[in-house]
Amino acid sequence: MRTWTALVTALAMGSWGCGPVADSAEDEPAVSVADTASARTLLLNPRLQGDTAPSTYRARFRTTAGDFVVQVHREWSPRGADRFHYLIRAGYYDSVYVHRVTPGIAQFGFHADPRVNNLWLGRFIGDDPVVVSNTRGRVSFAHAGMNTRSTQIFINLLDNAQYDEQRFTPFSEVVEGMDAVDAFYGGYGEVAPDGNGPVNSLAAFRGNEYLGTDFPELTQIFTITIEGAPALAP
Repeated sequence: MRTWTALVTALAMGSWGCGPVADSAEDEPAVSVADTASARTLLLNPRLQGDTAPSTYRARFRTTAGDFVVQVHREWSPRGADRFHYLIRAGYYDSVYVHRVTPGIAQFGFHADPRVNNLWLGRFIGDDPVVVSNTRGRVSFAHAGMNTRSTQIFINLLDNAQYDEQRFTPFSEVVEGMDAVDAFYGGYGEVAPDGNGPVNSLAAFRGNEYLGTDFPELTQIFTITIEGAPALAP
């Protein structure tokens, strides 16, 4: 995941130019999401993350390549499962693009609105130990070193045991619709400068205005919903 390192480093140093990046969520008191009024409230207030996710839950993705479902196992990665649960409820991943598709992984996590990226991409969670391997269909947070997981997620398209030693911790797995994941558009290859895909910093600074215009073939995630859970007000 070396192409992600420079961007996360810039975030951590506050060198974005569109406002300061928030400190780690662990530095502020948690407030229960049950006290919040809407999905947008959650989206714009990262410090509200405090609830523990269910021990297991299923999330349904609707995408331009078709639908698929992941099963989250909190015992695999408690911090990862909690962050993913919060971001889904906040609608963070609704309308994002799968901006990086290689033969081995498919990655997403840049919000449509660059102002939201500024709030979240440097909002790191602590590491969890790797307890299951990055086999095909399993889902992990990307990172750029210790304790730098935030919003970027990748799905393993192959068995990637080499990522286990690099502390990429699976928190869920695709249980339905892997054919849709395999259909994600990968014609742009690796992200720039190693391929013809998007520039990470531009994806963060400009959001969907950049990704949708300059890379029109990218697969888009319309929505992710937690199965069986009531939707929050917009």
